Amino acid sequence: MYDHWKQGRGKMGFMQPLLGTWRVEDPDTPMGKVVCVRSYNKILDGKFIRLEANWDIGGGKKKYQEIAHYGLSRDKVPTFWSFTSDGGQTIGTFADVEAMHEGAKGFEAEMPAGLARFGFWPTETGMTWAADAKTKSGWSRMVSHQCERVEATA
Repeated sequence: MYDHWKQGRGKMGFMQPLLGTWRVEDPDTPMGKVVCVRSYNKILDGKFIRLEANWDIGGGKKKYQEIAHYGLSRDKVPTFWSFTSDGGQTIGTFADVEAMHEGAKGFEAEMPAGLARFGFWPTETGMTWAADAKTKSGWSRMVSHQCERVEATA
């Protein structure tokens, strides 16, 4: 495994490599240039992880934000609770997403448009973060980002 990708202990240890700030800049998407900065930080005495994601879409034409908290549910299942700037609210649970990529970790959630999953896995210089939608014929990739670490945190 890559030096920058060391999992922690416990049921939420798979989230340890994400701690810190990640950035992707993709100049060539159907929506125009996209810049996304994702920051993962421990909160509440380290029992949860807070994600703050800020998207700049179309070279500043649209802003999109997400705040999510990751931790164990009352049933001790790795879970996330997400809130987005367009009013969306989602709860998802840890799922087997290795079909996305060998070694991928991630979650599934029932969205208004149907079942979705997202996963992340290491690359030589950072990580890939991707999201898929469940269709009648299987999973379809909605977005994939090759993220570079901006700042690491413990």
